[in-house]
Amino acid sequence: MMFSNILIPFDLSNQSLRAFKTALDIAKKYNSKITILTCLEGDAWHHKFYDSRADNELIKKQKKVTLSHISKLETLAKKVNITTKSQILKSTSVVKDIITYAKSRKIDLIVMGSHGRTGMDKLILGSVANGVTQKASCPILIVK
Repeated sequence: MMFSNILIPFDLSNQSLRAFKTALDIAKKYNSKITILTCLEGDAWHHKFYDSRADNELIKKQKKVTLSHISKLETLAKKVNITTKSQILKSTSVVKDIITYAKSRKIDLIVMGSHGRTGMDKLILGSVANGVTQKASCPILIVK
């Protein structure tokens, strides 16, 4: 199997950094391109009376921090001659956006980190990795 296009859903966590480094190893072996995808949710707990200006300001701050992290990842990839591109999306459903992006860009492999939540944390916070695993049509590598 060839992995020409690898997608890394990146949430700035240590787990997603480990997933990125794993994807670099795979990309070197298969001469793949890597896409770094970050989905920003803003205030996920807002209700019908919230002020969208506050949400837009939060997204703006998140994007600035994300760009700084992505720049570091791109530097790591450049050192080993791996081509990268990045995309930051404003998201209302991270799982749906990852799946849609992967299908529309003909992604061959998704490499993503898992926080390993269990019990009440998983119930309350959900699991993006689990959702992507269930809905993706391409292979997925989960890195803990």
